[in-house]
Amino acid sequence: MNTLLYIIWNPSLEAFSLGSFSVRWYSMCWLIGLLIAYLVVRWLYKDQKIPQEKFEPLFIYCFLGILIGARLGHCLFYQPDYYLTSWKGFVEMLLPIHFGNDGGWKMVGYQGLASHGGTLGLILALLLYVKRIKVPMWQVLDNIAIATGTTACFIRLGNLMNSEIIGRTTDVPWAFIFERVDQLPRHPGQLYEAIAYAIYFVLCIVFYKMYPKKVGTGFFFGFCLFFIFTFRFFIEYTKEIQEAFEASLPIDMGQILSIPFIAVGAWFMVKGWKK
Repeated sequence: MNTLLYIIWNPSLEAFSLGSFSVRWYSMCWLIGLLIAYLVVRWLYKDQKIPQEKFEPLFIYCFLGILIGARLGHCLFYQPDYYLTSWKGFVEMLLPIHFGNDGGWKMVGYQGLASHGGTLGLILALLLYVKRIKVPMWQVLDNIAIATGTTACFIRLGNLMNSEIIGRTTDVPWAFIFERVDQLPRHPGQLYEAIAYAIYFVLCIVFYKMYPKKVGTGFFFGFCLFFIFTFRFFIEYTKEIQEAFEASLPIDMGQILSIPFIAVGAWFMVKGWKK
């Protein structure tokens, strides 16, 4: 195997350190993605003449919804045998810590977040926001959908920096050798997804400029679910399974969880376009 043909990938996990405190690239990517989405939605609210005081609580609802949903989604969909069978696992599911074999524990952050769970958590959080702040539900969902691609893109770039959610072995010339995993050339599945989500965001901005009155119909919400999870379904064919039990399934867990999102997205997209 001529490794000169491929991209050798082994970046530092840490973006920077201040004394004993360090910030990982994964955390930085999450924060950057959320910040850009925050700025985009603020611009949309202003463009649509929605009062600023109705926008201010939105970020907290979104942040908590995504984080809690993504964490519970990973633990319940992918590793229920670990997190639901002992009190230590249950505590680790809720708190960003890990218990060692010596009885001690350390802060490790939330190691394991699922995008399907994050999507469900975000939708539930937005429904609570709508009920409390009294903003039209479909206007909120469509605006968030327009900005979603930015956060999704940077989360996958964070996965790339962590050398996680790796692809299957391949001989394509753009293959990555994830040195922290093995010495085999693999599909950079994280990069594929990041590029797709960036394209999705650009399309949303173009559609919004062309059809601003579609905000509030559910079209952008449906387009978000349909585009992102359709691409996610097919990109799974280039990725390694995340848990051993998936090897016995005709399609992996990521694809199974994507199907209802695709169906719901298509329905809302068509319904919204007809309005």
